Amino acid sequence: MNSKLINKNLLHFSIIFFILSLNSNCIAQVEIIPLWTTPIPNEIKNTEYQENKVYKDTILQSVTNVSVPTLTVYKPKKANGTAILIFPGGGYDHLSILKEGKKIAQWLNSLEITAFVLKYRLPSDKIMNDKSIGPLQDAQGAMRLIRRNANTWNINPNKIGVIGFSAGGHLAALLSTHYNENTYPKSDTISARPDFSLLIYPVISMKNEIGHKSSRNYLLGENPTDEAIQKFSCELSVNKDTPPTFLVHAANDKSVPVENSIVYFLALKKNNAPAEMHVYENGGHGFGLGVQGTSSHWTDDCIRWLKSCHYL
Repeated sequence: MNSKLINKNLLHFSIIFFILSLNSNCIAQVEIIPLWTTPIPNEIKNTEYQENKVYKDTILQSVTNVSVPTLTVYKPKKANGTAILIFPGGGYDHLSILKEGKKIAQWLNSLEITAFVLKYRLPSDKIMNDKSIGPLQDAQGAMRLIRRNANTWNINPNKIGVIGFSAGGHLAALLSTHYNENTYPKSDTISARPDFSLLIYPVISMKNEIGHKSSRNYLLGENPTDEAIQKFSCELSVNKDTPPTFLVHAANDKSVPVENSIVYFLALKKNNAPAEMHVYENGGHGFGLGVQGTSSHWTDDCIRWLKSCHYL
């Protein structure tokens, strides 16, 4: 499918409206587009599998049962050319679409970064032939879609990164280490490799010792093979070409042990891949943009890192 046809489809399906950004001086344009304009790869049609949205005070909080993935594009008033693809967390069971999606996009817009929130398919045997690769297929497809249409969104195709939270951090790390894996038929040679990765209290390993059991069960099933555990333990797939990475974790995280970030950082270091890691004493798990305590400083540290890498 050529880029003109893709752009036509994007325009046809786009839903455009406006919201206030976190920065009161900036108005962000928001556009929702379907991820796949071709048949969804690995799909099992199931009309009984319906998406469920959870609201609080009329504000969308989380989403489950995703079968039709979408990209929500948050365009800042003034774009600096950098883009970041956002993977909300939720243990591969749901998507924390507000705290780890929309709010993150608005923060990035305040930095003049174009942001994309991926509502990715959650692994399920009811809608996928192979549930373990469904999220990765959507992640690869989203990265290629953004890079393919970089000119449309005034993006530098060499400045497209990812940010992922918890299980979304696993998906970001999985994309960063398996971007070349052929998970679906491609129509061009556009790369799915992120230029950089921001991993926030990420699930990294599928090993019993440090892995997040719930995420592993949803993605791989309750009795995964040794081969599956090896493949989806991201620290085991790092090499010299793994994108530069910024890692954040709280030492008192009782859901996803800090060792997840540590083993990934050590793998990056071993392979001479650029990496920076911040471990905060307090914060627990799921602190989003920060909670009272040491984890509230991670956004400042992230901004400094992005500037040092010339993405800001």
